[in-house]
This record gives sequence, C-alpha cells and structure tokens, in this order.
Amino acid sequence: MAKIRVAIAGVGNCASALVQGVYYYASVPEERQIPGVMHVKFGPYHIGDIEFVAAFDVNKRKIGKDLAEAIFTKPNNTIKFANVPKTGVIVKPGPILDGVTLHMKDSFTPYDEESIRPVNVVEELKAARADIVVNFLPVGSNLATAYYANAAIEARAAFVNCIPVFIASDPSWARKFREVGLPVLGDDIKSQIGATILHRALIRLLHMRGVIIDETYQLNIGGDTDFKNMLTEERLASKRISKTKAITTLLPYGEILEKKGRVRIGPSDYVPFLNNTKIAYIFIRGRKFGNIPIKIDVKLEVTDAPNSAGVVIDAIRAAKIALDRGMSGAIIGPSAYFFKHPPKQAPSDEIAREWVELFIKGKDIS
Repeated sequence: MAKIRVAIAGVGNCASALVQGVYYYASVPEERQIPGVMHVKFGPYHIGDIEFVAAFDVNKRKIGKDLAEAIFTKPNNTIKFANVPKTGVIVKPGPILDGVTLHMKDSFTPYDEESIRPVNVVEELKAARADIVVNFLPVGSNLATAYYANAAIEARAAFVNCIPVFIASDPSWARKFREVGLPVLGDDIKSQIGATILHRALIRLLHMRGVIIDETYQLNIGGDTDFKNMLTEERLASKRISKTKAITTLLPYGEILEKKGRVRIGPSDYVPFLNNTKIAYIFIRGRKFGNIPIKIDVKLEVTDAPNSAGVVIDAIRAAKIALDRGMSGAIIGPSAYFFKHPPKQAPSDEIAREWVELFIKGKDIS
C-alpha cells in the first residue's frame, strides 16, 4: 500500500504527539486493538503508512531543524512517549500572518521577517508531493488557516483542519474544495477522552433519561501555549462556538439555553506549571421527575496533545481514502465523529461512529 504523504502546518504539542504516535505504532500488528484509534488498519491503510513529508512553523527555534528534533523544542512541553528517528523533513518558515499575537511573541519566538522570508508553501507542498495538509495552527489564526487551506487547494492536497477556524463547516470553503475535486475534513478536532466528548456523553445520557437540563458550563485550564494564546478573548470566538454547538446541538432546546445565557463553555485560564496537562470542570444542573433537581460536577484531567493524536491519525487516513475515491468537498461522516464543529452534527457519537464505519465500506453520509 502506498504511503500517505502528510504536511504539517504548526509544529506544536499536537504535532509532536501525532508524529510520536505514528512511530510508536508503526509496526503494530493490524489485528491488535490499541487505545485511541478506531482501527489499526483503517480501510486499506495501517498507521505505519503515514509518512511526514513537509512541516511549517514560525518559531525560529524550530525552523531549520529536522521534524524529529523540532517536535521536542520549546515551547513544546507535552510528554515524550516515543523515540522518533531523523525524518529528513526540515521545518520551513511559514507565513506569520495572524498566527502570533503580541502577547505570544516571547513564547513563539517568531522569526524576524526582515532577515527570514517565508517559503512559498504551495511550491513546498508540490515538491514534497503532499497528499494531505494537517492544520495545527494556534486558535484564532483565521488568516493563516485560510492561507494554508488555499495552499492545499493549489497544491492539490486534501485538508484536515484540527483547529476552530471554520473551513469544512463553511459552505463557501467546502465549495472551493469541491470545485477542484479535493476533500476537506474538520473543524476542531475532538480528543479521545476530552472535555467535549465527556460533556456530550453526560448531556446525551441525561436527555435520553428524560432529564430537563436548565444550565451547564465547561471550564478548561492548562499550561501550554494553546491556553496562553487563548488568554486573548478575541481569538476565542470560533472556539467558543465550536465547543458550545458540540453540546447544545444534542438538545432540542439547546439554542434556547444559549439565548438565555444558561450555557458557558470554553477555555478559562492559563496555569503555566500545568504544562501540557489540561483540567476540565463540567457542571450540569437539571430537573428529573417531579421537577426534583439533579446536579452533576465532574473534573477531568488529561495530558492534552496525545489525547487527540489518535483521532488525527484516523482523520488523516479517512482523508486519504476520500482522495483515493475521488471524493470532494466536506467529508461528512468522518468529520461528524472526529471534529467538534463538523459540517453536519450527528444525533449522537454512536451514530457518528457508525457513519465512519459506513464510510470505510464506501458509503459517506450526504
């Protein structure tokens, strides 16, 4: 089976966990069940069929380094769980655009635009013969994400959008990919067991059991650059929408709760000593039979980056299958299961998983 040639935009913690994961499971027997992926062999593709062929970042500490070294370069601070050999992929300077806010310059140490010129990403993707571009840019990078999405289109590569800038779920962007015959998956990757998936499970359980939900919140704190970046509220608009809709769309009265201000979901603070640990607090208040109140308080603690890496591995393989089949535009089934803000929300995560299994067999949900 041919390799899946992957380019990465943004060599942060999530990229580190993705690269490590591919090498960690590259030779695992396909009949083995491993944590964090749907199947060792997803359709015709094994985890080890993923090959990294290009990488872009703006951090001068990472630029010029082999990807195997760059993924462990500060400010990256996620756990190291795999030894990654030299890849031969040198991290190139991508355009800065809106990828670095003023308060993040010390952390991201962006290159000096007077002495270093960004590469032509389209040419780099073509030279690397990339099949797929994976977007790991910082939250709020609207212009930069649009740049890489356009670059993928020009370079004839599929696009997997792991951040809450709306591409796959934006009909105009989906149309652009459809018109050139390329697939796009997104938006905003779900973790394996993260705050959103746990919150969704609790909300669905309560609704299924007939509880009327009156209010809920989800507050997240962490100590990596993702949380520091999100201290700027204006960069959070799409993130809050993505995480909120992932919850409220499960309820027939979800929009009413939003309008009443009874839902609050999203990042709340940056605690440096937590490093790549993420802590989520989930609160739900509702009413059961007899209008008797019920309240749920949950605390979830995870290492953040590896929590999404297996999901991205599956999304990459779904994108390659879509490419192989000549599919174009937003890929509905896989997006519904792998992402918080897909083009079409499934009624439940169980149904979304069924959609992915159907996709593997050759049937995507339209």
